Parts: sequence; C-alpha cells; structure tokens
Amino acid sequence: MNPISTSLLVLCLMASAGDQPAGSWSHFRGQGGIAVGNAVLPVEIGPKQYVVWKSPLPAGLSSPVVHGNQVFVTGVHDKKLVTIGLDFKTGKELWRTEAPHKGLEKIHKIGSQAQSSAATDGTHVVVFFGSAGLFCYDRDGKEKWRVPMGPFKTDFGAATSPLLIDGRVILNQDYDAESVLACYDVKTGEQIWKTDRSEFGVGYASPVIWQVKGKKQIVQAGTLRVVGYDFDTGKEIWTVHGMSRVGNMTPSIGPDNVLYVAGWTAGADPGDLIVVPPFDEMVKKHDTNKNGILEAEEIPKGPIKDRLSQFDRNRDNRIDRAEWESMRNIFAAAKNRMVAIRPGGAGDITKTHVVWEQTKQLPYVSSPLVYNGLIFLAKNGGLISTLDPKTGKSLKYDRIQARGNYYSSPVAGDGKVYLVSQQGELTVISARADWEVLHSVDFGEDIMATAALVDGRIFLRTAGHLYCFSSK
Repeated sequence: MNPISTSLLVLCLMASAGDQPAGSWSHFRGQGGIAVGNAVLPVEIGPKQYVVWKSPLPAGLSSPVVHGNQVFVTGVHDKKLVTIGLDFKTGKELWRTEAPHKGLEKIHKIGSQAQSSAATDGTHVVVFFGSAGLFCYDRDGKEKWRVPMGPFKTDFGAATSPLLIDGRVILNQDYDAESVLACYDVKTGEQIWKTDRSEFGVGYASPVIWQVKGKKQIVQAGTLRVVGYDFDTGKEIWTVHGMSRVGNMTPSIGPDNVLYVAGWTAGADPGDLIVVPPFDEMVKKHDTNKNGILEAEEIPKGPIKDRLSQFDRNRDNRIDRAEWESMRNIFAAAKNRMVAIRPGGAGDITKTHVVWEQTKQLPYVSSPLVYNGLIFLAKNGGLISTLDPKTGKSLKYDRIQARGNYYSSPVAGDGKVYLVSQQGELTVISARADWEVLHSVDFGEDIMATAALVDGRIFLRTAGHLYCFSSK
C-alpha cells in the first residue's frame, strides 16, 4: 500500500469514527484510536534535535491530547491531581486546574494517580482520576461538572482513558470488583446509561469506537473475552471468547474495518502456565486455623500469592470458595492471543467472525498498531514484529537496541513508526514488513506515555517534560 493510499484511508477512518478532523488528537491514540498521523514527520528527533519547545511537567503517565491551539495533560503535584492546558505553538502553560479528592488511591510501584489520558472535542476537556472521579473543564480550565466516584477495589490505580464522541463521554472501569461501562452527557455530566461488567476482573484497556453498518459500537477488551456494545444503549451486541486474563492492550481498527484485539498476561503461555489448585486441596494443606477459609497469611509464597488481590475481590483478606474457584476458572480458561474480527456479527461470534489468531510475539501493555498494510507489535525486551493483517502471519520478528519494557504504544506517520521504551530510548523504524532502524536516541528520562502526532508535530511526554518536535 503506497503512502498516498494510506493517508486517504486514515482520513476516512477518522471521519467514520465520529472524531474531530485532521489537526487534533482528541483522545488516547488519537483519531479513531488508530495512532496514525497524516503529515510529514522528522526522523532524528531527540533531546536536542528538532525540538520546537520543551516544557516541564509534574509527574504523571497520561498521554498528551491536542485540539486547536492547546495541548492537554494530567499530572500529580504535591499530592494534587491537576489538569494542564499548554499552548500548541510555544508550550507555555496556559492554565492548571486541581481536581479535589479525599485521598490518593493505591497504585502500582511504577504507576501514577494520573495514568488516564484526557479526551476533548475542542469545547470540553474530560479527565478521569480514578477514585477522585470524572471531571469536565472548558478550554480555559474552568470546571463545568464532576462525577464523584470510588473508592474502587484496585491495587494498581485506574488507567483506562475516556472517549468523547458525539457529545457523549464513554468510560470503562474494570476493577477487581464492581466493573462497569458507562456513558455520560458531556454538557451536564448526567449519566445516560450504565452497563454491568462485574464478571470482568481488573483491566486497563481503553474502549474504541467501531463503525458497523452505519452504527457505532463500543469495543471493550477484558477478562477472557472482548465485547461490542451498542453506542446508544450500552447493550451487548456481540462477543468473542478465549482472550487473556487481563485486558491491557487497546484494540485497533484497520483501514478495511477489521478489528484487531490482543491480550497477554503471565501464566497463560504453554510451558509457563500458572495452575491454581482446587479450593478443597488448598484448604486441606494450608488452612491452619481450620475455619474453611483461606486467609492471606495462609497462602504460600509464589505466583498465586503475588496475585492475591485478584482472588480477594471484596478486599477482606479472606478467600472463600466462590472467590477462589472463580479465579481458578479464569486462570484455566485464559488464552494469550491476538485475533482479527470481521464486522457484522451478533451474539457469540467466536467461531463465525474470527478471521485468524496469533499466539506468539504478543506485547504485554503496548497496543497493536495497524499502518501501511501491516501490524506492528512492540514486546518487552525490544522485540519488534510485523504481521500480515490478512492472515496474522509473522513477517519479521527481531530485537532492537532498546531492550527495556514497552508501556508506550507505537505511533506512525509519514512512512515511519515511533517506538519508546520505559527507560526513555526512542527508536524510529521504517514502516515496512522488513523494517529497518532509521534512528535511535536516549532521552535520559523514563517514558510511559504514548506520543501524539498533529500537523507534522510530535508531542512526547517524558517523566518530567513535554516535548514538541517538528521538521518545519
């Protein structure tokens, strides 16, 4: 596929997803959730190369979003949850607004209370701060409404990002208990509908919008299955079973409207399975106080002990039969795989609409990128692969120099793919099946956010800064 055809397909996808026109990157992974820009982009960017501006930021892992003359990010400063608007051209901070909270929720050791990316339509800026709630500001940072939430049953904090489409805010929240998908009116914050997802355990994948037969569907990956919901009502339309235990990667949609969903978690690969013994067997061996319940201190050290919070969904430090067997069944059923799903199905479409599956070379957090007639995957350890989107066949699987973990998702444009490791090493590769490294550089700061590509500019958040690059 030539670059001109790719650009035209990208623009069509943007329009079909109901997002803003070219010139904005309105939510996590940009227009249509495809993580693709449509202008000339520099190759050899770095701390001192092609820098238009560099602005200091408070701590946070959320990705930048862009609309018009502003860039929006969230952060944590002096235990305050803040949303920041910066000038598109200069990087100057225009406003900073604090979101009130009763207390900062527990997070992963490398996490943040500002993990979720903002969403904007140019008039509203919507941010999600987990147990602090959902907030909406105008372009000047003035609060328009808030929806108090939580506290949630999670040890790692909230990380899913909201969508803002057609005047509605879509927010999925998968925790160890009480998971929900909800829709709110962006003008008032009023809840329009809420769908129970209590069967789904903790997950961090953000939703995407899939246009099928002229109607919008909300696609959400989660525990053991991916689901398509009706945009207007929140009712489940279709599902594909046989997915991973935790949904970390956000789905992607190809130019031919095929949906690509991937999931990987430890303990589900052949030869590396985590096998959970039956509850009765565990009680017989480890229930020292003979009360028929497994207390946290009675669980022996190992992979189950390390994931005990997922078993103890009501957080009482006691695992009863129902909790244990529920998680045992999830571990037994979980599959690490990527699937391609063709549109148009209803009900259980596992056997009817899955075009192919791929069970190897899968990332843990970094979402798949569909670009230039290829699928790009960035796996921890700097293992980069290209797949044929028609068949799932691996075309190239090789290691780059930046061999750390990959939490940032790849973005692409102008025939190039940009990859960033947690350790702050950026690698640019050619967008070809037999890709080659075009450029690499070390920023000297951790990077876990996903870049935004707007009008030939690259907005990249590091641990302490927001960079803007351009070749113009």
